[in-house]
Order: sequence, then C-alpha cells, then structure tokens
Amino acid sequence: MINTRTNRPGSDQPAAHKPRPLMDLAISIVIPSLILMKLSGDDRLGADGALLLALAFPLGWGLFELAKYRKFNWIALLGLISVLLTGGIGLLQLDPQWLAIKEAAIPGVIGIAVLASTRTRFPLIRTLLYNPKVLNVDKVHEQLERNGQTAHFETRLLRATYFLSATFFFSSFMNYVLAKWIVNSPAGSEAFNAELGRMTLLSYPMIAIPSMVMMMAIFYYLWKTIHGLTGLRLEDIIANHAHTDKQT
Repeated sequence: MINTRTNRPGSDQPAAHKPRPLMDLAISIVIPSLILMKLSGDDRLGADGALLLALAFPLGWGLFELAKYRKFNWIALLGLISVLLTGGIGLLQLDPQWLAIKEAAIPGVIGIAVLASTRTRFPLIRTLLYNPKVLNVDKVHEQLERNGQTAHFETRLLRATYFLSATFFFSSFMNYVLAKWIVNSPAGSEAFNAELGRMTLLSYPMIAIPSMVMMMAIFYYLWKTIHGLTGLRLEDIIANHAHTDKQT
C-alpha cells in the first residue's frame, strides 16, 4: 500500500521551500525602512508605533517561514536584529553615535570571526563558499591529492579567507560612514526614524551590492585556483551536486 501522507495537508512533512531572496529583502528590510520613514510622524503612528510595526514584519515573516517550511530565515533574523537594536537606541534616546557604532559592529564582528577561524580546523570560508552545497568538495580534494597540490590549495584557501574578512571590514567601515552622514537627529524622534529608514535603503546600493561583487570575485578566485591546480572545469565541480538535485 502506497503511503501518500506526505502529500496531504496537515502532514508532518514540511512543505518544499524555495529561496525567495527578493521577497525576503522586501519584507524584512525595505518595508520596515519605509514604515520608519513614512509613518513615524505624530499625526500617524508616532515614533514608537512605527518602530513596533517595523519590527512586526521581519519577526512575522521569520516565524511564518519557520512554521511552514521549518527553515530558519537568516535575512529575516538580520532584519529583526537590526531594527530591534536600532529601536532600542531610539526608545532609550541614546546619542546617534551609538547607531553608527552598532552599524559598524555587526559586520566588524563577523570579519573578526572570519579571521579568527583561520586559527581553527574549520575556517569560515569552508562554510560559506567551499562546502558540499556549493562545490563537489570530494572530487576537488581527490584531484588535488592526485596532483600533489593539497598544501598549495590550503595556502590559497587561507588567502581567500583573508579576502573574505576584508569584505566584512569594508561593510563595517561603510556602515559607520553612512550612519554618521545621514543620521543626525535625536534618537526617538520622527526625524531620527526617517533618517534611519533612508540610511537602510541607501545601504544596499552603496554597501550590499559592492560587498556582493567582492564576494563573487572571491568565488572566482577560488574557482580559478581549483581549475589551475586540478584541471577540473566548473561543470565538473558542480556536476554531482546538480545531478543529485535533479534526482530529488
């Protein structure tokens, strides 16, 4: 007898999840930013009301994804933490200087963690780029050993880790500059919320896109290293992973 339980509503099996980065960004980042910019006036929701509504979007979206797909949404979490920390600065009416420090601290801490990971057995670049979900690591490792290039590859991988940490330090520096440039009003005021929303929106073309380009450059450097040391083509490296996806 064929068990069709997993295909029926109410099954314990979670629904299939497909990445939706644009929707994630819209709900977790863009909409909260617009709320802070447009609804913080006393004639609308007020600074505190706009902040609570802005928090509801990344929080609600993250809980929805977790409940329906059993997948943790890191973009929603990032949006929630960002709005929550900034909201704390606004509610406590701290000096806007703390906002610039907060904006710089998060990517700065990640950059330090990437550097610190080079002293461990598991550098973070293996988690972010050189991992079985992105590349056919087993095939690459086998070919590296066959060519006697394993040590050379580890040196290049360490260099790529330094490049990766540099992207986070770039983001940290630019976040600080952007926050100091845009947000100057007293925390907790309508003007503060409006400036905060403007800063968040501008951070994507000015920071996120350059950081993404830098990340792609690191991946290209990693690919050229693998190709040069193993002779494998890009389709050879990802072939098994793609084949597995088709079978499932």
